[in-house]
Amino acid sequence: MTETRHIPVLLERTLELLAPALEREGAVMVDATLGLGGHSAAALERFPNLTIVGLDRDTDALAAATERLAPFGDRFRPVHTVYDGIRSALDALGIAEVDAVLFDLGVSSMQLDEADRGFAYAQDAPLDMRMDRTSGRTAADVLATYPEEELRRIFYAYGEEKLAPRYARRIVEARAVAPIERSAQLNQIIFDATPRSAQRTGHPAKRVYQALRIEVNDELSALETALPAALDALAVGGRIVVLAYQSLEDRIVKRELAARVRSTVPAGLPMELPEHAPRFRLLVRGAELADEAERAANPRAIPVRLRAAERLRAAA
Repeated sequence: MTETRHIPVLLERTLELLAPALEREGAVMVDATLGLGGHSAAALERFPNLTIVGLDRDTDALAAATERLAPFGDRFRPVHTVYDGIRSALDALGIAEVDAVLFDLGVSSMQLDEADRGFAYAQDAPLDMRMDRTSGRTAADVLATYPEEELRRIFYAYGEEKLAPRYARRIVEARAVAPIERSAQLNQIIFDATPRSAQRTGHPAKRVYQALRIEVNDELSALETALPAALDALAVGGRIVVLAYQSLEDRIVKRELAARVRSTVPAGLPMELPEHAPRFRLLVRGAELADEAERAANPRAIPVRLRAAERLRAAA
């Protein structure tokens, strides 16, 4: 089974942080990035009064998780949507507010492990990279149609790739000869374009793949919409945990949470009125990392950054 190879990242810490909200009578949690349902399965087992709304854009992952969580009956409610559709999903289910939200960002285990999805540079496959294979452009489409300056922009912005100009130029030169449709082709182009002096630990195409994946799935824009919507949906005492795996995601999370825990008292006021008090508080100091034991047991936990917050009071 797929789930046997899937180890949820920071599972115990995530449930520990969410527990005060999940223990409530009739608690509802949104798993905004359901994947194979590892976090949700553990939460449903541990908190018998909990109902989970599971969101995922990937129809394959949604089907696998729905089968896995079928024993929990109507305590699990699957929804096919990108996580920026959280408010619409809750409205469709008649849910005004929730007690907890979990975001486990980035590419899922299923997407990485299935070679034909094209997410992993380690295996030759069609350059698809769509999290939702029912719609949208593929990575091959991006490589075939984007002008050189636009390729350079996304490699810089989404991959933080210093060699973006060189890689963009070589891709445009290569596609004039033959379409770039498979990962082996892209890998070779990137490898040949990387000077020895710039070689570093890991595959030279790693940041290019990250940039293409983010562009294809519009991940950062979706997160910038989804996170405020999720925080707004939390009931008083509700909690949110976000697991981010690269700096671009984590920056968005850090910025949004920082804004929510800040007092809104106007400058010059001698005292803070109740309506200006922070509506949220942070549950962890900075970003928590996986410990050495988890990093050794589950390599996918190595880059994780966990942030969490609790709603203290309702919106004005």
